[in-house]
Amino acid sequence: MNEGKHLDKNSKHALQNDNIIAITNRHLCSRPFMEQLKRVCKLHPHAIVLREKDMPEAEYLSLARDVIALCKEYDVQCMLHSFINVAMELEHPYIHLPLPILEAYAKKDISANISTDMSKNTDHYQQFFKVIGTSVHSVEDAIRAEQLGATYMTAGHIFATDCKKGLPPRGLDFLKDVCDAVGIPVYAIGGINIPRLTEVMECGAAGGCIMSGMMRL
Repeated sequence: MNEGKHLDKNSKHALQNDNIIAITNRHLCSRPFMEQLKRVCKLHPHAIVLREKDMPEAEYLSLARDVIALCKEYDVQCMLHSFINVAMELEHPYIHLPLPILEAYAKKDISANISTDMSKNTDHYQQFFKVIGTSVHSVEDAIRAEQLGATYMTAGHIFATDCKKGLPPRGLDFLKDVCDAVGIPVYAIGGINIPRLTEVMECGAAGGCIMSGMMRL
């Protein structure tokens, strides 16, 4: 069902940098953050998700401007994370939202639809955003995310990782079940490295998300 699914319908389902989504974490960098992101951009991953959720919104807005400009320079898709108001202020139609936030905006849209013409409602997230990502941790999450308008999802954590110490990984069978349940691209997350990309793609995933490996290049 899901063979060849990607954010970009023209991407080839083959092992390459285009199968990688780089996830940022400035706390893992040993060099200046923008310098590190430039190194990542030079690899031309499918996308960079600017996942600096602990930043105040004003700081994230300033950083997002710089990162979006850098990604455009290298023709890499930049996904903002969680800060939907920042994305709208910057008129940047690429967002990754945790599933509870995606659900909240869906409910807001439904409520707004009762009293206004949705074609004139700028809060309608599915009209504004070209690409909407979310994170799922069960097959039920995955099905719900697709219903809410997600255009891709990350599923995990698949392998053991320091980011989830003490929590057992969900494994490749879980990943396959998620990929089989939805019709949009699924990217594995959690303990992913280059050798493991082949494993997750054999389960039907479009690729994998890498954080520490990208932040420590």
